[in-house]
Amino acid sequence: MMSGDPVLRDDLRAWLDSLLDVARFRDYCPNGLQVEGRDRIQRIVCGVTASQALIEAGIERRADALLVHHGWFWKGEDGRVTGFRRQRMARLLAHDINLFAYHLPLDAHDTLGNNAQLAQRLGWTVAGRFGEQDIGFVGVPPAPTTAGELAQRMTQVLDRTPLLIGDAGRRVTRIAWCSGGAQDYFEAALASGADVFVSGEISEQTVHLARETGMAFIAAGHHATERYGVMALGEQLRQKFHIHCEFVDIDNPV
Repeated sequence: MMSGDPVLRDDLRAWLDSLLDVARFRDYCPNGLQVEGRDRIQRIVCGVTASQALIEAGIERRADALLVHHGWFWKGEDGRVTGFRRQRMARLLAHDINLFAYHLPLDAHDTLGNNAQLAQRLGWTVAGRFGEQDIGFVGVPPAPTTAGELAQRMTQVLDRTPLLIGDAGRRVTRIAWCSGGAQDYFEAALASGADVFVSGEISEQTVHLARETGMAFIAAGHHATERYGVMALGEQLRQKFHIHCEFVDIDNPV
């Protein structure tokens, strides 16, 4: 709960963009400052998604900025600022709150990213990368285990029961994982030599792929697997700039 002098918005933006190597990524949304608010920042509320609930939490906590993984302005969506989009933006602008969002850069970061943080909490050792733009991680558990035991461990750590598809007794010595909605990386995970692929979401076809290939699949929750990157980033900001950063977990069962 450190609180020092405010940091300039543009200095904070430059530092975050550099730390997360934003320019390297081809993404589905703009990364960095998405909505401009006041130019000095001392209090930040962090969360997974820039939802109305998180905005209200930020207002209640007198935040100068929101820092999220899932921001706004996604490719292919309706760009008109009407309905819920207008309501969200109106509340931010009325309270002069900045919105910072980092999507793929926050998935991929070597230490602060969602995938790195997931491994840290579960005791997995990172041994490589796979998938588009090296977003996915490959590694090993602290000791040989089974897919069922791995799912049980994730239940304890994530406080959410994952869905396991495949043989619960399958021996696991190599894990591939990618947080969020990365079920389409299944074949890339299989090619990496993994015994199990862990992601947040699952699609209808994923069930068949797991059954037919023998590689187990664990869907551990999109929200559940993407809480830890923004938490770690907020802590890094707190230590670097001595400003107040608070993570607010807006419950999401998906």
